[in-house]
Amino acid sequence: HLVQRSLVLFSVGVVLALVLNLLQVQRNVTLFPEEVIATIFSSAWWVPPCCGTAAAVVGLLYPCIDSHLGEPHKFKREWASVMRCVAVFVGINHASAKLDFANNVQLSLTLAALSLGLWWTFDRSRSGLGLGITIAFLATLITQLLVYNGVYQYTSPDFLYIRSWLPCIFFSGGVTVGNIGRQLAMGVPEKPHS
Repeated sequence: HLVQRSLVLFSVGVVLALVLNLLQVQRNVTLFPEEVIATIFSSAWWVPPCCGTAAAVVGLLYPCIDSHLGEPHKFKREWASVMRCVAVFVGINHASAKLDFANNVQLSLTLAALSLGLWWTFDRSRSGLGLGITIAFLATLITQLLVYNGVYQYTSPDFLYIRSWLPCIFFSGGVTVGNIGRQLAMGVPEKPHS
């Protein structure tokens, strides 16, 4: 079951990366070097496999942490809720590219509120909040390093080399993929903790 769940999560990560990155590239939020944008989805070749791998790791980590903490996640555990969570996540990402605010601070605060709202609506667990914050921190750090090394760039960076709202996207993405991972793990009986 672990391999099947990993493959499903990897596929979800790839699809989300292609769709969401396309939104960012179309609105000139994310800029890749010209030679990189040769693919059908206007994305660098490495973005889908990296996001797929991250989704598999995060999606497998959430139920594992729940089990390890002895706090099985019981809140809104059905596929309809998971699909709504995915839709809200896509909406938050879409808002980051499409909404025009007076400044990036207003946009960042709005997206932070929406991201916390996504967590409150679809998760509400301490482990989900902690993992979401950890994922946002690590993913932001990795993105900073990639941009610093010239792999790609953001237009109008306002938080070192990136946009200040990016951690909100990573947080809500972590919560969303975590919910998918938890739902996929539902069929797997939990092992007693020693």
